[in-house]
Amino acid sequence: MTEPEGAHWRGMRTLVTGGLGFVGSNLVHRLHALGATVMVVDALIPGHGGNRANLDGLGDDVEVIIGDLRDRELMENLVATQDVIFNLAGQISHEDSMRDPFTDLEHNTRAPLTLLEACRTANPNVRVVFTGTRQQYGRPQYVPVDERHPMRPVDVNGVNKWAGEYYHLLYHDVYGMRTCSLRLTNCYGPRQVTDRQTQGAFPFFIGRALAGQPITLYDEGQFKRDINFVDDVVEALLLAGENDAAIGEAFNLGSPPITLREFVETLGEVVDDLDVHYIPYPPQRKRIEIGDTYCEYGKISRTLNWLPRTNLRDGLRQTIAWHHAHGS
Repeated sequence: MTEPEGAHWRGMRTLVTGGLGFVGSNLVHRLHALGATVMVVDALIPGHGGNRANLDGLGDDVEVIIGDLRDRELMENLVATQDVIFNLAGQISHEDSMRDPFTDLEHNTRAPLTLLEACRTANPNVRVVFTGTRQQYGRPQYVPVDERHPMRPVDVNGVNKWAGEYYHLLYHDVYGMRTCSLRLTNCYGPRQVTDRQTQGAFPFFIGRALAGQPITLYDEGQFKRDINFVDDVVEALLLAGENDAAIGEAFNLGSPPITLREFVETLGEVVDDLDVHYIPYPPQRKRIEIGDTYCEYGKISRTLNWLPRTNLRDGLRQTIAWHHAHGS
């Protein structure tokens, strides 16, 4: 599989929004290693996963701006000199979006729209890669879910992320801007928050294992999901940021599906003495269970030559080793 070419990124001026967060910080480290000039803008909103320590080791090589994407004047100044923008900032908790829908609207719809307007005004030729989510599809009508699947989100976060993505595609269609979107599925890896269930089941399982706490699975953990190691996600972002075939398109990421039980069993091969409990589904949880859900990623494979290449056991070993080395 062709990896992103290092020579392409050498000297490239890049901006990563949400660059102090999980995926963003891993992307920043990779861009820096490839020789890009990297700027980060992050609002460091509590609970969103941003952490200055995620960029430890980069020193002054990466410029970090603590600022809000909704600040139009700030964003016009920041985007004006960029070649590629990776728009990763946002609120990802589905539960939080239902408790506080207007805050989710601000961060997942108004913020990306403000960025796009800043680009249209100050730098219309910049390339913008947005990160959407599989949650935009909602409860699957069929699996694997391809890009033609209807959008029927089941929570406010899915609606707002869908709107944020569609603004990017609209600005390509109407203004000719060089935008695209990657619809991320479950992700895991170094620099991820693992102590909050609202950040996703898989990192929460990893956090429980690291803390020596039991993991609870409903029924037999039989439902299937797809999951990507963060290095593979970063590779997809780089490929989308350098390949003209990505412009104006939206792509699923994904992997061969596994059951929740298979994930936990593999985690138990990496972490000693993992304690797993199987209990019946609570009625209130069973009502919102969406069953098997995983994405078909043939489009990005055909168009950008991307595949998920990190097997689960290796990815978990790298994740656990990083957390042991860096603590919380």
